[in-house]
Parts: sequence; C-alpha cells; structure tokens
Amino acid sequence: MALVVFTQQLARFLECPDQPVKPGSLGAALSEACAANPRLRGYVFDEQGDLRRHVAVFIDGRRIRDRARLSDPVGADSTVHVLQALSGG
Repeated sequence: MALVVFTQQLARFLECPDQPVKPGSLGAALSEACAANPRLRGYVFDEQGDLRRHVAVFIDGRRIRDRARLSDPVGADSTVHVLQALSGG
C-alpha cells in the first residue's frame, strides 16, 4: 500500500493521520485519502475539484508534474506528501 502523509501544520485544524491508499494515479490516491477523512477535501481541493494553488504535492520526494489531471503514478511503496506551499518575498 502507498501512504499519503499530510503536513503537521494541518493537525492544528483537523485530525489528519497518514492514510494508506491503493497504488494508481495521484488523483485516485488523494480521493481515497479524502474519502477516509472528508474534511481534508476542502484543504486539498477547491470548489471546482482542482488541486488548490497553495497545496504542494510530492511523490517519493519529487514534486508532481501534472497538477491538472493528477495523473502522476503512485506505486505500491510510494509515499505522497501533501503540504502547504510557501510563498513570500
């Protein structure tokens, strides 16, 4: 099973334990993780179902390439990190 890990900063607002998910696409993995904890959906996805701009996602330490379709592959032993992107100047 792959594992989806959410940033610890999110734990200040809601419980978000690591979620084991089936391998497949990133979109399927995130949907499965959000189905297990529906309150996460609003953190990860916007009202149109798109990945929020302030969310950065890494699979096995590499930033995802496909933010539109979320088609990046998630392997059986993959770790997906979902965290808040930092910005500033």
